[in-house]
Amino acid sequence: MADDGSKELNLTRELNAPLELVFKAWTDPEMLARWWGPSGVTNPEADVDLRVGGRIYIVMLAGEELGELAGQRWPMDGVIEEIENPHKFAFRNQAVDDNGKVLIDGRTTVILAEAGPNKTKMTLSVTARGMAEPAVQMLEGMTPGWTQSIDKLEKYLESLN
Repeated sequence: MADDGSKELNLTRELNAPLELVFKAWTDPEMLARWWGPSGVTNPEADVDLRVGGRIYIVMLAGEELGELAGQRWPMDGVIEEIENPHKFAFRNQAVDDNGKVLIDGRTTVILAEAGPNKTKMTLSVTARGMAEPAVQMLEGMTPGWTQSIDKLEKYLESLN
């Protein structure tokens, strides 16, 4: 983590799914709700207004397997900044507490490219800056959290084939 409380993450993964399906998994709220978040998390709320300036909103809910965290809700609110269907999806995002206080301010960019028949190369870039005390712990978990989330995306996409 940088001295200013910010963190950057870049992940690249080759997914066994066609480009259009991967893009849809990122932009369709019903599909997004099926895989978003780290292990042990479900998404009872997901909304994507797929246009530049549109809202992306997801509420993660910690499951029983997360022990003392079970039942906690972690809302993420954001604004879509770029859409290049089916190659790019970028949005500003803020992790907020139950009162709407911003804990983390960030930007997420997903770049997709064909990598062969029914294969997509996905590059995920995330920048995040802590805005309140709980953010330190949240940012420390950013890399494993996103890795687990992309693992869930991969399994979800495979279930559709």
